[in-house]
Amino acid sequence: MEILPTLAWPRRLAVFALVSFMTCAQTQVASPHAIAIPSWFTETLLDFKEDVAEAARENKRVLVYFGQDGCPYCRALMQGSFGPGASADKTRRHFVAIALNIWGDREVSWLDGQRTTEKVLARQLGVQFTPTLLFLDTDGQLALRLAGYQPPKRFDLILDYVIERHDRTESLAEFMLRSEGGANAPAPADQTYLLRQPTQLARKPGGKPLAVLFEAPGCDACAEMHTLAFTRAGLRALLPRFDIARVLPGQATPMRAPDGLSSDTRRWARDLRIGLYPSVVFFDDRGQEVFRFDGYMRPFHIESAFDYVASAAYRSEPQFQRYVQARTDKLRAAGKPVDLWR
Repeated sequence: MEILPTLAWPRRLAVFALVSFMTCAQTQVASPHAIAIPSWFTETLLDFKEDVAEAARENKRVLVYFGQDGCPYCRALMQGSFGPGASADKTRRHFVAIALNIWGDREVSWLDGQRTTEKVLARQLGVQFTPTLLFLDTDGQLALRLAGYQPPKRFDLILDYVIERHDRTESLAEFMLRSEGGANAPAPADQTYLLRQPTQLARKPGGKPLAVLFEAPGCDACAEMHTLAFTRAGLRALLPRFDIARVLPGQATPMRAPDGLSSDTRRWARDLRIGLYPSVVFFDDRGQEVFRFDGYMRPFHIESAFDYVASAAYRSEPQFQRYVQARTDKLRAAGKPVDLWR
C-alpha cells in the first residue's frame, strides 16, 4: 500500500477509507479529474485550512491545481512539468499538491472555513483558465496565482520564484524578465495593427474596446502570439474591432491610462498586477478592465479571447471556459475543424 506522506495518521486512515469507497463506486461515479493526476499528488479531505497547517508542519506549502476534462493544457502540464523529471521532483520537495476539477461536485472547505463544492469554489475564485495553480503560503496567504499553462522551462523558473520567496521583493514579470535575459534583447518587431501612440490610451464612450499587449524584449511566447495567433484568418477578421496597443513595462514611459488618469508604463503594469509576458488586458469604452489572459495560450484560445470581448459575450457569460466550449461546439456543428492546441 502506498503511504500518503503529507497527511497526519488519523487523516491518512480517513482518506484511505474514502479512496477505498470511491474505488468501489467507480462504476457509478466518474473520475473527477480531467486527466491522469500524478500519483504524488495528495488525496485529502479538501479542508484547505487544515491542509495548509499540515503542510507547514512538514515545512512545505500547498499547491492547488484547477483542471477540467478535455483540457490540452492540463495534459501538457501533467505530462511535461509534472511528469517524471526535475520540475516534478522540485515541486514534491516543496509543496503538497492537491487537484480540483472546476466542474467537480466534491465538497471543499476553503481557507475561510466556508464549505462549498469544487465548481462553486472555482467560480468564487474567478478561475477562468485551466490549468490554474494557486501557490499558498504557510499562513494560507496567496503567494502566486498562475492562470494557464506555461512551457516546462518557464514553469521551472516560476517554481524558483515561489520557492526562493522572490514574490516578497519583486513581481513575477520583473523576475522573469531578468531570468530569461530579456532586458538586453532587442525590442519586438512592430506590427501594422498596433496603435502608433501606445501611451495615449484614454477611452471615449461609444469607442472601440482596447486590447493592451504587455510584452517584453526576448519573450518567445510574445513572438509566437504574433506569428501564430495574429496571422489566423479568424483573429485577423476581429482585429479591426479593437484598438490594440503594445506596452513594454520595463520602461517607465509617461502615459495616459484607459480611465484617463496619468501614469507611467512601469507603474501601471504593477498596478494591474501584470505577472507574465505576454499579458493581454481588455478594456471597454469606459476604460474599465473586462477580461485578461496572460503567459501562454495557443492560437485558438487567443482568437476565442478576442471574440469573447468583441462580441461582448463576457456580459452574459462570466465564465470564459463555458464560452470557449460553446464556441467550439458551434464551429464544429458548422463543419469547421477545431484543434484546441493550434
